[in-house]
Amino acid sequence: MAGHGSVFGAMLQEFEGAARILNLDQGIWKMLTHPRRQIVVSCPVQMDNGEIEVFTGYRVQYNITLGPAKGGIRYHPGVTLDEVSALAAWMTWKCAVAQLPFGGGKGGVICDPTKMSRRELEALTRRYTAEIIDAIGPDKDVPAPDVNTNEQIMAWFSDTYSMHVGHTSTAVVTGKPVEMGGSLGRREATGRGVMISARESARYLGFALKGATVAVQGFGNVGAIAAQLLAEEGALIVGVTDWQGGVYNAAGLDIPALQAHVARHKTVAGFTGGEALAAADIFGLPVDILIPAALENQITDTNAGQVKARLVIEGANGPTTPAAHQALHARGVFVVPDILANAGGVSVSYFEWVQDRHGYFWSEREVNERLETKMVQAFDAVLKTAQHYNVDMRTAAYIVAINRVATVTRMRGMYA
Repeated sequence: MAGHGSVFGAMLQEFEGAARILNLDQGIWKMLTHPRRQIVVSCPVQMDNGEIEVFTGYRVQYNITLGPAKGGIRYHPGVTLDEVSALAAWMTWKCAVAQLPFGGGKGGVICDPTKMSRRELEALTRRYTAEIIDAIGPDKDVPAPDVNTNEQIMAWFSDTYSMHVGHTSTAVVTGKPVEMGGSLGRREATGRGVMISARESARYLGFALKGATVAVQGFGNVGAIAAQLLAEEGALIVGVTDWQGGVYNAAGLDIPALQAHVARHKTVAGFTGGEALAAADIFGLPVDILIPAALENQITDTNAGQVKARLVIEGANGPTTPAAHQALHARGVFVVPDILANAGGVSVSYFEWVQDRHGYFWSEREVNERLETKMVQAFDAVLKTAQHYNVDMRTAAYIVAINRVATVTRMRGMYA
C-alpha cells in the first residue's frame, strides 16, 4: 500500500486523463476531486487482558450526487485516511459505471484482526458503528464488507445501528447473512463479475475461455470465486498466490481441492497439487489472463515488464499503478479496470438493498441473471467509449463514470 506515493494521488491521475478528454468544466472538476466528508473517530475497546486500546477509524463519503454513499469497511494495520479516501472515490466511479443509484463511500479501522478475539472484534465493530452512526443509514450511507470484514461483522454493525434507531433496519448494510436480509448470490458476486469481464474481454479479443490459461494473485473471496467460475467455463487456472506463497501447475490446478486446502490451512502455500510458486513470480507467468485480486499497488513500474498475459482483469481495487498501466497499455495488454471488473459486488449489494427496502427477496437465479445483464451492459458501454475516443478501457471507464456524475451535478445545480 505504501511506498508508491499517495493512493488518492493515483486516483486523481486516472481522473485527470478522462476529465481532460471530456473537457470537464473547471468548477465541476474541483467538486469531483474533493471528498464531501471525511470522518475520523477514536474507538476505545477493553481487550481480553483487561487493558483499553484505542483504535482509529475512518469513514469517507466521497460523493453522494447519485444517491447514498456505498462502500465497504476494512480492518487492516495499514489503513490510512489517504487510502480510504481513494477507495471512496473509486466506489463513486464504480457505482456510476454500473449505473447504480449510489454515491461512493469507504470505511476502515487501523487494527490487526488476526490478533484479535471474536469478542474484541465485536466490541470494536459496535463502538465504530456507534461513533459514525449519525452519518450512516439506508438513505445516507450503506456500508459493506471489505478486507478482513465479513457477514458476521455486518450482522454486528446492523444490530448496533438497529438498537440505536429503535427498530430493525436491514437496509443499513449489505453483505449480511441471508437470514438477516442478505441477498443470495452476494458472496459470489464480485468473483462472478470478474469472470463475466474476462469472458466478454476474451470474446472481444478473439480467444475462447475454454483452454485459456489464468493466473490469480490473491485467493480470498474474489480470487477464489473467480478462479472457480473460470474453471467451470473451461479455463485452466495454472497459478495462484496469496500472502504466504503460491502454487503452479501448467496442466491446471484442481480448484475445488485448492479451496478445501485453503479452508483448512488459511493459505494456498503447501498445496500438493502443483509446485511451489513465490508470490512475486505470479506476474511473470506465461498465461492468457492475469487477475490481481489482492490489495492495491501490486503491479508497479518495476514488475509491469514481467507481465506476459494479454488480458489483465483487476479483481482488486487499484492493483495497478498509473505508470504500470501506461506500460501495459503501450505493450498492447488489454486491462479491464477495477471500477468495471469488480463492480459485480456492489451491483449485488444494490440488489440486496433493493430487496431489503421492499421486503421481497429474489432467487439466486434471478440475482445472477440481473448481475449478468448489469455487467454486460457496463462492459459494452465502456468498450464503446474506448473505441469512440480511441483510449484504453481504464480511461473509458472514467469517462463513462465522470460524465454520469457530472451530468447529474449540473442538473442538480449548487446548493449555497
